[in-house]
Amino acid sequence: MAAKIKKGDKVVVLTGRDKGKTGEVIQVMPKEQRALVRGVNLVRRHQRQTASQEGGIITKESPIHLSNIAFADPSTGKATRVGFRIMEDGRKVRFAKRSGDVIDG
Repeated sequence: MAAKIKKGDKVVVLTGRDKGKTGEVIQVMPKEQRALVRGVNLVRRHQRQTASQEGGIITKESPIHLSNIAFADPSTGKATRVGFRIMEDGRKVRFAKRSGDVIDG
């Protein structure tokens, strides 16, 4: 199955602590059905000092389940579902079901 959410997409968080926030997808983990979203689901971790990194409490993104995020409509910025459409020239493209806008292509 083709991926409905890809790296670089703008997404909206539907549920949880960060509900309503928007961010860009940094990484998608299809096997775990999770994604890293910039500025969303932030956790604080203690880090030991190494030669390359300093120690202390660092804040970083934690993966969020794909069912809890939705693609942000390019025209309105609201959450939308993603569909697939075959163009006249044979390309398969994603489109926003809310507005009908083509996402990539």
